Amino acid sequence: MPDVGLFSAALGLEEPWEVVDVQFDPARRRLDLRIDFPKGARFPCPECGAAGCKVHDTERHTWRHMNFWQHETYLSARVPRVICAEHGVKQVQVPWARERSDFTLLFEAFVMALVKEMPVRAIGGLVSEHDTKLWRIVHHYVDLAVEAQDLSGTEQLGIDDTSFRRGQDYVTVFADLEPCERRAVFVSDGRDQQTVEQFAGFLSAHGGDAKQIGEVCQDMSQAYAAGVREHLPNARVTFDRYHVKQKLSEAIDTVRKAEAKQHTELLKGTKYLWLKRTDNLTIKQLDWLDDLLGQPLDTVRAYEQALRFDDFYELRDPATAEEYLRRWVTEAKASELEPLVKFAEMIEAHWDGVLRWHRTRASNGLLEGLNSLIQAAKRRARGYRSARNYKTMIYLVAGKLNPGPQLT
Repeated sequence: MPDVGLFSAALGLEEPWEVVDVQFDPARRRLDLRIDFPKGARFPCPECGAAGCKVHDTERHTWRHMNFWQHETYLSARVPRVICAEHGVKQVQVPWARERSDFTLLFEAFVMALVKEMPVRAIGGLVSEHDTKLWRIVHHYVDLAVEAQDLSGTEQLGIDDTSFRRGQDYVTVFADLEPCERRAVFVSDGRDQQTVEQFAGFLSAHGGDAKQIGEVCQDMSQAYAAGVREHLPNARVTFDRYHVKQKLSEAIDTVRKAEAKQHTELLKGTKYLWLKRTDNLTIKQLDWLDDLLGQPLDTVRAYEQALRFDDFYELRDPATAEEYLRRWVTEAKASELEPLVKFAEMIEAHWDGVLRWHRTRASNGLLEGLNSLIQAAKRRARGYRSARNYKTMIYLVAGKLNPGPQLT
């Protein structure tokens, strides 16, 4: 018979708990350890800690534990309910697992260590568990870590949206842009004004104050802007340079699409020549672009205007930058290229927020820098029917959290 005392020691059990039986099934590659307590054992009340409470009754439960080599290991025990003079009948919390979990704390800690490095579905295959069970573990510990955040020092905020599936199921990510923080702190369903309201409530519930938010960096979403005005009353908005330039890229592409109807062969397959940075183009693509720049095309004019717009962000003096931008807007309107004219008008409508970048240098570069991590989160969350897993993975990879059971 196996040395049950050895297993008790390996599990770190303390009186009155002990391993009383070990069963090994080599055909199923399964090891079962039965844990019990002696007759007459007493336990503290789980509600108030009063010692010496008598056992009222028990309920048997089984937990998945870490594998013993390649063998699945399970712990089973009679979980007692005790009688407390003050609180009545209460169920004892076993030391190796949390309440209402089918896994031991060590197993859950293993899962939480793996989930930072690989998709949950892959972990499920590794440990022979359905991924929906593992997601419950991840949700539990990430939710606890999110709720434990202290946001009392949050003063600079980045707001950005990302889609869970193409074209739908958007979530909004709120990030603390303070240099010492630089992390996602709240993720909300949707990308409307209500997300800002939800963030303000979350901030207040976690030690922060909406009136302390002095700077917000966001895209040109009117919904976000309205939410900031209403719920973050002291915040000044900087429009993120990445999103501004993204709008300009969309304008260039609109010009290209319209012109391609008359110059199909010349412009066929050239989309990314105009949209990529030149240092991201191959030698062959650069030669192709050089040839096109010699053609009398509207797309070329739009592209050259875009290159000049880039210089706005390279200027160091805010006053010089403002004067440069005024000249650029005038030239863009004079181009009579409708998509470029509309972009110039959008710049005028958001003038203060665009210029403010030169005062604050605030940027959602944090969120852009985390974009690869967030895309990894999207891949890890794939296959689930809701966006909850996606939000959870964003917290996990971009929130600088350390979720998981606290093992002693």
